[in-house]
Amino acid sequence: MIYVVGDVQGCYTELVNLLAEISFNRDHDQLWLVGDLVNRGPDSLAVLRLVKSLGDAAITVLGNHDLHLLAVSVGAAQLHHDDTLAEVLAAPDAAELLTWLRHQPLLHVENNCVLVHAGLLPNWSLQQAQALAHEVEQALRSDDYAHYLAHIYGNTPNAWRADLTGYKRLRVITNVLTRMRICTPQGEMEYKFKGLQSNIPAGFMPWFNLPNRQTLDATVLFGHWSALGLITEPHLIALDTGCLWGGPLTAIRLEDRQIFQVPSVNPVAPNHR
Repeated sequence: MIYVVGDVQGCYTELVNLLAEISFNRDHDQLWLVGDLVNRGPDSLAVLRLVKSLGDAAITVLGNHDLHLLAVSVGAAQLHHDDTLAEVLAAPDAAELLTWLRHQPLLHVENNCVLVHAGLLPNWSLQQAQALAHEVEQALRSDDYAHYLAHIYGNTPNAWRADLTGYKRLRVITNVLTRMRICTPQGEMEYKFKGLQSNIPAGFMPWFNLPNRQTLDATVLFGHWSALGLITEPHLIALDTGCLWGGPLTAIRLEDRQIFQVPSVNPVAPNHR
């Protein structure tokens, strides 16, 4: 069985409880995670160790908080006041964990299901999205990955163009896959909005509601947007139910779409959202 889990963000106790709830068996089951394994929650180190220990039984894509951890680790970014990554960085196995993390994909495609942290641009075909994700993965896995991490921060360019090159190209691809929530019909993105759909700024729409989206025939599984809550449509599954903020940690079993949830144990105060 394949179980897909929403954003964990360091909520280790809840992840362990969820694995017990689904009776996860690494010999027979597979765990897919939508990214953001770390940060803001209390035990990112234990989450990384657990997921890594599952080997081929776990597949995780990278989220924006995972990339932030990698950037901080090489001095390409500074810790924020509400980051909870210091324990990871100080761990005796930090180098091993971080090497493992940067070798994880940004996109996973299997049996017409697409696992991604944030979303896909409406005018990207699945084949194109895979190729572009691979460009970023190659940069992360290269010997000079620190240079890539030093250039991923920023909101420009705010739209994809095929003629983009260098770090601008990699930044846009990274932002689409790990940060995007809304865009215009022309594909222009806005990254600050994280609220309810009813409050989306004029001219923008959720990326998945754009007309003529080229990946409509695939089932896209994603997280990143906790205000959405759980969405289970035939070809769209949103799984960030805000465990960090007091909501449940959620998993869906792909074979029959059964939902499994466990309650949050130590939520961060909602006003930190």
